Amino acid sequence: MVPGETVTDRHKIVVVGGGAAGLELVTKLGDRLGKDRAHVTLVDRARTHIWKPLLHEVAAGSLDVGHHAVDYLHHAHAHHFRYRIGEMTGLDRERKVIHLAASYDSEGREITPVREVAYDTLVMAVGSTTNDFGTPGVAENAIALDTPDQAVRFHQRLINGMLRAHTQVGPVRPGQLHVTVIGAGATGTELAAELHRTTREVAKTGLDKIDPTKDLKITLVEAADRILPAVPERLSGEVMTLLSQIGVEVRVKARVTEVKPDGVQLADGGFIPSELVVWAAGVKAPPFLQGVGGLETTRSNQLVVTPMLQTTRDPNIFAVGDCAYLVEQGSDTPIPPRAQAAHQEASHLYKQIVARLDGKPLTPFKYRDFGSLVSLGHYTTVGNLMGFIQGKNMFIAGLFARVMYRSLYKMHEMAVNGMIKTGLDALARALTRRGTARVKLH
Repeated sequence: MVPGETVTDRHKIVVVGGGAAGLELVTKLGDRLGKDRAHVTLVDRARTHIWKPLLHEVAAGSLDVGHHAVDYLHHAHAHHFRYRIGEMTGLDRERKVIHLAASYDSEGREITPVREVAYDTLVMAVGSTTNDFGTPGVAENAIALDTPDQAVRFHQRLINGMLRAHTQVGPVRPGQLHVTVIGAGATGTELAAELHRTTREVAKTGLDKIDPTKDLKITLVEAADRILPAVPERLSGEVMTLLSQIGVEVRVKARVTEVKPDGVQLADGGFIPSELVVWAAGVKAPPFLQGVGGLETTRSNQLVVTPMLQTTRDPNIFAVGDCAYLVEQGSDTPIPPRAQAAHQEASHLYKQIVARLDGKPLTPFKYRDFGSLVSLGHYTTVGNLMGFIQGKNMFIAGLFARVMYRSLYKMHEMAVNGMIKTGLDALARALTRRGTARVKLH
């Protein structure tokens, strides 16, 4: 129990993880149940939320975190739930409590102590982290894009590297301003395109010593035989063509064996000189989930759930988003770790929890794949919409695809903030953008 908190006989709902699924869910539960029916709590180790598919724009410098972040403490107060900072470290199913680690500030001083949070209904929505598959040198020499802090850190290293190259005595070294992105899924592919543009924008701001055509190079590396292996082949081919046209080097069937301080070593003996490396290949659920509380988990640490989104060994514990593993009836593959899946699961689980409190039966979750959209930033957006017209797929590109891509984020914002605040925020950003730099330079 958190010291100083009042014990209540209301039903205690605890949501761990304030990502796309967790924040949407806890907001709806707070609005519906938080005033008088349930004690709703969000637990997260961070203090703010940003939609994860935007992190590649943060890393490239084309999006300012401060303009898009949701402050958990303020948001919780406005939507009738409580926010508790802390990283979950364990679970006691018999006592129905989760264990939280102490939190510290940047100077090492304790902010919150080790403590417990009690629950009647627990929802795990802790998302996923990058899977480096045990590749040597990744932790030391590459940056993942799992959190806003990592995206900001990469952007700062990128800007600092360009300033260093501009002011150093000697010429720009081979590989000094090269960026290698490992993993050509949606995150890696979108980041490569966005970096190609923003690095050239930065070079235009008086960094005369840097020759963009000679010194700046973006390389995208993928172990599979094509980029975006999870999307239709036509979409993958279109994106591959566009990347080649703008000058991004793409290497497929290229398996990385080591990330070194000065570049990337490939299994075929090749070496890609690069002092900035992003690892975006593969995801897994956080390691602490492996066998937590005796729950059933997969090799990638995901919690195995039933069609009701309940964990297989405890009906009082649910899981949604990237940390949940569900193979629907009639399918051979699990629901993919994508933003649209997290949104659908959060919407369904909200209804499940309300029904559960009302004593009504639960209903199985049905995932609907609406297709894939890939944004290449300033250049274009392409996508494949599933069942758009009479069950047929539809390939889209250009302005319409870009509007559809942006609408995914707007759907998330509206689920969290409501229509009015989302509209006002969009207007404020549009007005602010006119007077600011196109690329963040600090």
